Amino acid sequence: MAAAIALSQRGRGRTAPNPNVGCILLDAQGRVAGRGWTQPDGRPHAEAMALAPAGERARGGTAYVTLEPCAHESTRGPCCADLLIAAGIARAVIAMADPDPRTDGAGITRLRQAGIAVETGLLADEARAAMAGFLARRAWRRPSVTLKIAMSLDGCIALADGTSRWITGSAARAHAHLERARHELILIGRGTLAADHPRLDVRLAGLGGRAPQRCVLSQSGAAPDGWLAIQTPADIAGLPGDHLLIEGGARTAASFLAKDLVDRLLLYRAPILIGGGLASLADIGLFDLPDAHDRWRLTDARTFAPDRLEVYERTRAD
Repeated sequence: MAAAIALSQRGRGRTAPNPNVGCILLDAQGRVAGRGWTQPDGRPHAEAMALAPAGERARGGTAYVTLEPCAHESTRGPCCADLLIAAGIARAVIAMADPDPRTDGAGITRLRQAGIAVETGLLADEARAAMAGFLARRAWRRPSVTLKIAMSLDGCIALADGTSRWITGSAARAHAHLERARHELILIGRGTLAADHPRLDVRLAGLGGRAPQRCVLSQSGAAPDGWLAIQTPADIAGLPGDHLLIEGGARTAASFLAKDLVDRLLLYRAPILIGGGLASLADIGLFDLPDAHDRWRLTDARTFAPDRLEVYERTRAD
């Protein structure tokens, strides 16, 4: 299942409005017979991609799938529950149920009615994290939001005059470009647009075609040609795509944090001190220090020498 979840990440940022799912098929002897992940624009699904190379080797085998196979009809292709049944698998291991009401529980029921042994819940939390964008759209009717901040040890994002190239080194910047490739949307504030005229592309070999749609937060609603504009943070609900990366300045970052619209933090820390520079955040509306605690959970930490990345996820009740 861990391998299937890793495969699902290959489709992240390219499958909306469908989820980015991963699937691994084992034959009756437990050998890998097929691998697949959801393709761009949401079709073919992961199960169909894994079944194609497996062929007859799928019969009597096991399917590991990160999300319940779909059970609803579509003009774009057959439902995956029926495909797995027709392939003759004997067992299905499913990380989590599909919250889409067209399938929710129906895919699992259909498999069991066909005599297939079904197990659920394996690595469910990891599967949810991998499909955060799809689940955010279902639960909150908006994309999943990641806020990226590159700062010095003393929390500055630039010198006092606004100079910010470069706070972090080349390895950390390359990882930030990889994050861009995993999002459909990237947003900055009007001030950053006017000061820096950033390209916001993906400058990694082989991934240049995965640059996200550029967006700007602008009260006037004005945007350059080819850009999308929103006037308030709440307007992200109307943006296309399920993953939004924010790379704006202190005020843009604060505006989303103040509205509790950030689900994930990427904090890149460079081992430098600036002193008197521009702070990484403006006022986020915090009035009581205890309210700042227990809101963020560290989920990853790694070094991109000489810099350090910390990844935090917002703790929420649902």
